[in-house]
Amino acid sequence: MEPETKAKIEETVREILGKSDMSKTTVNQIRKQASDKLGLDLSQTECKDFVRHVVNSVLEEQEDKSKQQEEEVVEEEGKGNREYDDQGDLIVCKLSDMRRVTIQDFKGKSLISIREYFIKDGKEFPSSRGISLTEDQWSIFKTHVPDIEKAVQKMESRIQ
Repeated sequence: MEPETKAKIEETVREILGKSDMSKTTVNQIRKQASDKLGLDLSQTECKDFVRHVVNSVLEEQEDKSKQQEEEVVEEEGKGNREYDDQGDLIVCKLSDMRRVTIQDFKGKSLISIREYFIKDGKEFPSSRGISLTEDQWSIFKTHVPDIEKAVQKMESRIQ
């Protein structure tokens, strides 16, 4: 494939991606839209692979940008007002008086914990009631939050 053609395809794919709902759009749909817009047949393996490469590159760029923005927000919000529990774990939020979300380091890995606490000798300690998720598990959970919300709404609508 000629460099000029590749450049046109990449520019078109990036433009389409910029206007697309990334949670609902497939690489195949992007490729077909680019094919229609450019008047080119992009169904050949080389073209398919190139479009997939461009889409993956854009997704990686967006993920890197999102992570950088999250880090900047956390850094900005955390300046001077971070709260830690008696074990030194970062308290992200308190769900109630004795239930909270924390980030902890366990055997060199970061864990996101949603846990109940109890008081002993004037100090708060995490109980066994709760869950701790690795970063990978947390990422999977986050992607399914909309599905969980829909299920909860559906359940609530049946109850009312």
